[in-house]
Amino acid sequence: MYQALYRKWRPRSFDDVISQPHITTALQNQLREGRTAHAYLFTGSRGTGKTTCARILAKAVNCEHLTPEGNPCLSCDICQDAERGALSDIVEIDAASNNSVEDIRDLREGTVYLPERCRCKIYIIDEVHMLSPSAWGALLKVMEEPPAYVKFILATTEVHKVPATIISRCQRYDFHRIRTTDIAHRLAYIAGQEQLSLDETAAQLIARLSDGGMRDALSLLDQCAAAGEEITPESVTSAAGVSGRESVFAILEAIQSKDPAKALEITGALYDQSKDMVRLCDELIEQLRNLMLIKAGSGQPELLTCLPDEIERLRQLANPLVLDAILTQIALLQDCRERMQRSPGKRVELEMALLQLAVPRPTSSIIQPQLESAAVPVLEQQMQHSVSQPAKQSAVNIHPVPEKEPKLKASDFRPVGNWADILAEYQAVNPAVSGSLAESSAFVAGNTMLIVAKNRFFLTLLKNKENAMSLRETVKRFLGVEYSIRAKCSEPEQQESKAQSLIRKAINSNLETAVE
Repeated sequence: MYQALYRKWRPRSFDDVISQPHITTALQNQLREGRTAHAYLFTGSRGTGKTTCARILAKAVNCEHLTPEGNPCLSCDICQDAERGALSDIVEIDAASNNSVEDIRDLREGTVYLPERCRCKIYIIDEVHMLSPSAWGALLKVMEEPPAYVKFILATTEVHKVPATIISRCQRYDFHRIRTTDIAHRLAYIAGQEQLSLDETAAQLIARLSDGGMRDALSLLDQCAAAGEEITPESVTSAAGVSGRESVFAILEAIQSKDPAKALEITGALYDQSKDMVRLCDELIEQLRNLMLIKAGSGQPELLTCLPDEIERLRQLANPLVLDAILTQIALLQDCRERMQRSPGKRVELEMALLQLAVPRPTSSIIQPQLESAAVPVLEQQMQHSVSQPAKQSAVNIHPVPEKEPKLKASDFRPVGNWADILAEYQAVNPAVSGSLAESSAFVAGNTMLIVAKNRFFLTLLKNKENAMSLRETVKRFLGVEYSIRAKCSEPEQQESKAQSLIRKAINSNLETAVE
C-alpha cells in the first residue's frame, strides 16, 4: 500500500530532524545524563517537528539500547513497537477531538497503573490548546504531582492559549520555522531516494511555498510527483494553485508603470485559470515585502523570500521607487486581504486594490466632479458658517483652527479619494461613530478636513472628545497629516419626534458628563 511521503520520511531519530539543533541537542544531553523532565511543552508553527520530536523522545526514554549520542537504537523491541504504534505505554491523544474533562479524567485514572513493558508511561497530547477550561483543571491536577514513571509531552501551535499554570510546570521548547535552504536540500535527497526528477528551482519554490513547514513541502512534492515524472517550477505552481512568478512580477511591473489595464488583464487571466485570488494577494504582498527590504538596505538573500534568480529583478523594480510608496502599497493590499476574508467578491476586492495601486487618483476623472458638484452648496454653507458663527463651529472642531486661518472657498477643497478605506480602518477603532458615517464624504483644503455626513447623529457623537481624537488619529495614520476636522450634515434638519428628542437629550447629558 502506498504511503504518503511525509509519513514515509518522518524522522526516526534526532539526527534526522532538521533546523532544530537548539532543541535536539538539549534533549539528547538530557537523555545521555538520565535527567529528563516529567513534562515538556513543544510549541511552533505546523510542520516544524513538534509531534515528531515528541515520538522520538518517547522512544528514547524507554529504549533498551540508547546510543551514546542520545538517540533511540531503532532496533530493540521497544523502538520497533513504538514505530508501529503498538506500544501501550506510549499514549497519543489528539486534543482537537478529545478535549473534554472526561477524556482527561480517563487519562488521569490511567496514570495510576504501572507501565506494562517500559520504564516510563508517556502521554503525548497534540494540539493541547484545544482542551476545554474544565479539562485544563483536570490536567493540571495530575501534572502537579505525577507518579515518577509518568511523563507528559504537550504540543501546540497556539501557546498563548495554554494556561500559565500548565506552562510553568513544563520545560518549554520553541520550534523555529525550517529554513528554506534546509527544506530544499531535504526535498532533493528524498526525491533522489524516490527516483523522482526534481528540478533544483522547483525544490526551492516548493520550499518557499511551504512557509517553513516540512510536512507541507513533502505533501506538495507528493502532489507534483503524481502529476508527472518531471517536477518543474511550472508543475509546482500548477499543483499549488499559485499564480506563478512571471504573473506576479508582471502585475507588479504594471502597477509601478501605472498601467491598470495590464494589471487587470493579468488578474482576469489568472481568475479564468481558477487561481486563488486570496493567494495572489498574498504573493503580491510577499514580493512587495522583498522590495521594502531591498529599498531599506536590508536586502540580504537570507531575509528575502524569493528564488535566487529573482533578486536582480526585484532590485530593478525597487530602484525607481521610494520607500513610502512601497509601504503604502503593502498597507493597501493588507487591507484588501482582510476585506477578501469577509467578502464573497474576492476578485472585485483585488481589482479595486490594483486600480488604487496603479492609478494615483482613480476617482479623479469620474467620481470627483460628481462629488464636487454635489458638495459645493454644502461646502459654501460650511464656509459661511465658519465665518459668521465661529463660536458654534468650534463645537464640532476636533483640532483648534489657527486664529489667522485664511478664509477658505468651496473651490479650495478636493475630495479624499480613499475615504472608504479610512472608514474601514476606523471601523475597528470606533464602530459606533464609524456606523454614523455611512454614505459620508470627506474633503480637504490646507490643514482642514470637512466631513459631509448624511446622518445628523454624527455631529452629536463628534462632541465627545474621545470620539473626536480617535477619528483625528485614524486620519493621521492613514494620510500622514494632522487635519483640523469640521463636520456638516448634508440632509435638511427635520422635526424630531418626542422619542428622538428624549434620546438626543440623554446622549447630550452623557456627553457633557464625560467631558467634565
